[in-house]
Amino acid sequence: MFASLGISTLIGAIIVILYCITIIGLVLLVLLENRNPLKTIPWVIVLVFVPGIGLVFYYFFGQEHRRLRIITRRIYKRFLKQTKVYEQPKNIKEIPPNYAPLAHLLNNSSYSAIFKGSEISVYTNGRDKLNALLKDIKNARNHIHLQYYIFRDDKTGNKIRKALIEKAHEGLKIRILYDDVGCWKTKNRFFEQMKKEGIEVYPFLKVVFPILTSKVNYRNHRKIVVIDGEVGYMGGMNIADRYVEGDKLGPWRDTHFRITGPGVHGLQASFLLDWYAISSTLIKGREYYPEVKIMSDMKMQIVMNGPASQWRTLMQAFIFCISNAKKRIYIQTPYFLPTEALNQALQMAALGGIDVRLMIPKCSDTKSAQMASFSYVDKMLKSGAKVYLYAKGFLHSKLLLVDDMLTCIGSSNFDFRSFEHNFEINAFVYQENFAVKIKDIFMQDLRDCEEILYPEWRKRPITGRLAESFMRLFAPLL
Repeated sequence: MFASLGISTLIGAIIVILYCITIIGLVLLVLLENRNPLKTIPWVIVLVFVPGIGLVFYYFFGQEHRRLRIITRRIYKRFLKQTKVYEQPKNIKEIPPNYAPLAHLLNNSSYSAIFKGSEISVYTNGRDKLNALLKDIKNARNHIHLQYYIFRDDKTGNKIRKALIEKAHEGLKIRILYDDVGCWKTKNRFFEQMKKEGIEVYPFLKVVFPILTSKVNYRNHRKIVVIDGEVGYMGGMNIADRYVEGDKLGPWRDTHFRITGPGVHGLQASFLLDWYAISSTLIKGREYYPEVKIMSDMKMQIVMNGPASQWRTLMQAFIFCISNAKKRIYIQTPYFLPTEALNQALQMAALGGIDVRLMIPKCSDTKSAQMASFSYVDKMLKSGAKVYLYAKGFLHSKLLLVDDMLTCIGSSNFDFRSFEHNFEINAFVYQENFAVKIKDIFMQDLRDCEEILYPEWRKRPITGRLAESFMRLFAPLL
C-alpha cells in the first residue's frame, strides 16, 4: 500500500514539475517574441496566476502568427495588378495637400489605390439597410458576392438566403464568405441548403479542433457586399435580427454604407482576394470590374487591414489622422481600447485645443470590454476631450471624422483586436460634403447621449474603478 502511495506521489510530483516547466517555458517564449509589452504583460499574468486556464487560453488565442502569410505580398500585389485596381498613386495630386502623406501611407502599406467619383448612401438603422440590400439583390444581373462576420439563421438571415436562392435559380453566380467563429451559433445546415441550390459558400479560416486552433484568434471581421461590380456595401452591420429589431440592450445603433461608382472595385478586389485565399480560385474578368460612371468629386481609398500584412495599416493611419487634425476629431466606437500610441495621440490633440469627442455605448454586449473601455475615460476627460455615453440602445457604429474633409468608415472598432488580429476593411473618404453629412449624424446621436462630466465621474465607487483598471490590463486580449 505504502509502495503504491509512493509511486502515485512520485508520478504526481513529476506531472507538477513538467507542468511548471511548460508554464515557465511559455512565459519565456512570450518574452522572447518581443511583443508590445502591453500585450506581453497580460499573458504573463494569466500564465503565472491562473496557469490551467491560462494555458488553454494561450493555446487558443495567444500564439503570435502574424508572420504567417495567408497570402504572400507578391501574390497580393500581382492579384491587384491583374484586377487593374492597383496603381501608383497618380491621383494623389488631387488629394488635399495635407492628406497626401496619408494617401501615400495607405498606398505603400496596403496598395490602396485612389478611386475618384463614387457616391455613398448612409444607413443608420438595420431595417433601411436590409431593405436596400434586398432591393439591390433583386435587381442583380450577373453576380452577387457577400462576406460577413456573422450570418444568423434567423428572420433576417432567412430573408437574405431566400433572395439569394431565387437569384441562383435565375443563373446568377453567387459567392458567400462567412467567418467560422462569428457564425459558430449558425448551424451548418443553413449554409448547406444554399450550397444545394447552387450557391458557393466557404467559411473563412475554418477552425478544426485541435489542429487549427491557432486560427481562432485571427478572424475576418469584414462586412462586404458587391453586386455586378457596380453596387457595394460596407460598414458595421452583420446579417442578424438584432441589427434590425434590437435585443435586450435595446435598438442597435449602427452605421452602414452603400457605395456606387469606382470605389466598388476596391470592395470587389478585397472580396476576391479573400475568396482566392480560402478557395484557391482566382476570379477575374471584365464582368467583375465593369466600366462605371464618375458620379462626384469624391476621392476614396479602400483599405484592407489584417494579420496577413506586415504593417498595422489602420492603426498607423489613425495615428496620422489624429496627429494632424486642425479642428475636430469625432469618434464612434462600441469598444474603446486604444493602443498606447493612439491613446497618447488623442490626449495630445485634446490638450492642443482640438475638439475631441468620443461616443461609446452606455450599455455594452461585452461587460469586460466595457469595463476596460471605461478605464480610459478618466485621462481623456482630464486632457479636455468630451466623452459621451450613448443611452438609446447599443452603439455599434464605427466612425472617425477629422476636420471637415476626412472620414474613415468601415468595419474596424477602436481596439487592439481590430488593429492587430482581425481582417478589417475601411474606406478613407476625402470629401467635404460627406464629412458634413457624417458630422450631422454624429450631432444627432448626441441627443441620445449622456455627457460624462469629470467631477461626477470621479465620484464612482472605488471598487468599480479598481475593477475597470484591472480589466484594462487585459485590453490587448479582449
